[in-house]
Amino acid sequence: MSLLQKLAKRLFFLSFILAISVSVNAQTEGEQIFKSSGCTACHTIGGGKLVGPDLVGVQDRRSEDEIIKFVQNPGDFGVTLMPPQSLDADEIKAVLSYIESYVPEVKEEVVAAVDGAVASEGMSNTTLLLIATLVLLALIFTLTSVKNKLKSALDQPTESVLESVNKFCNAYMANSAAMLITTFVVVILVLKVAFDAMMGVGVTTNYMPEQPIAYSHKIHAGDNGIDCNYCHSGARNSKTAGIPSANVCMNCHTYISSGTNTGETEIAKIYDAIGFDVNTRSYIEGYEQKPIKWVRIHNLPDLAYFNHSQHVTVGKLECQECHGPVEEMDVVWQENDLTMGWCVDCHRETEVKMEGNDYYTSMHEKMKEKYAGEKITVDKIGGLECGKCHY
Repeated sequence: MSLLQKLAKRLFFLSFILAISVSVNAQTEGEQIFKSSGCTACHTIGGGKLVGPDLVGVQDRRSEDEIIKFVQNPGDFGVTLMPPQSLDADEIKAVLSYIESYVPEVKEEVVAAVDGAVASEGMSNTTLLLIATLVLLALIFTLTSVKNKLKSALDQPTESVLESVNKFCNAYMANSAAMLITTFVVVILVLKVAFDAMMGVGVTTNYMPEQPIAYSHKIHAGDNGIDCNYCHSGARNSKTAGIPSANVCMNCHTYISSGTNTGETEIAKIYDAIGFDVNTRSYIEGYEQKPIKWVRIHNLPDLAYFNHSQHVTVGKLECQECHGPVEEMDVVWQENDLTMGWCVDCHRETEVKMEGNDYYTSMHEKMKEKYAGEKITVDKIGGLECGKCHY
């Protein structure tokens, strides 16, 4: 190969690499502009109408020059909802290139239950007893078969399984020591089953009921990063966290009418409850509103007192410490058992947050003197006193 051919080949290769780099950079730049300039607040790419139209095929509906003029000054086209965007022509072209080459993310189908969330962590006592019985019967049958084969080899009369079991039971019942041990074991097992049943009264760990609206905490608190206290505003200031009213939902869903996973189906239930016309984007005058009958998941017995603000504002606990990783739950379930023992263990292990709690400065200083060098946990400030939770 001549020197000229080698040079031409290298130039072609470098040009090819440069072209790919420019294309990738343009796409990356367009994506950054699309996400950082606030386009995603009103538009989707392949996700249906949000506040503004879906941008898939936008270049088929308008010319590039017309789109540039529209984005820079929507008012000239009679659009008042969209503010003028401070983007130059090259930036808008980069966004259009990104839209044209955009490949939507394939989302997995939403499953109504999380693997293992509803099922019990272990097998029930009944299941274990059934398995033990089956194993015992299989063992008896196997041993009887082996014994009969040995007897056949010695030309001795064989026995059926029933005869062998009957002979074993007679011999076993004639042994008083064996009967005493068996009775003791059976009584202990019965007491254990009864104790577990009583301790399970009111404990609803992994409870995950179907809600009237398929609301995904994963989408709202996880993907969109909405603070739990925005919807459950009572958690910071009152005893109960509270269930948000439909008006709170409408702060966002006045304009967002299509959900990430469920499309328009579930959000339409909010509109139906509050009386909102999605076409005119206005409330229906004289509409009789309907309550959304949410199913409560976390519930303490009436004999127990729990104050959210005391734990969230003063104790500075994160919601996840009691409710589990809610930001990962499409369907919320009860993560912890919320029993007295669980609360007591938490009070024994959790250190008192003294920084930023100026109201308690005097008390904290006395605690530091009293427990010099020790870890000051909640139980040391009265966290195990009966009257604090039961009164």
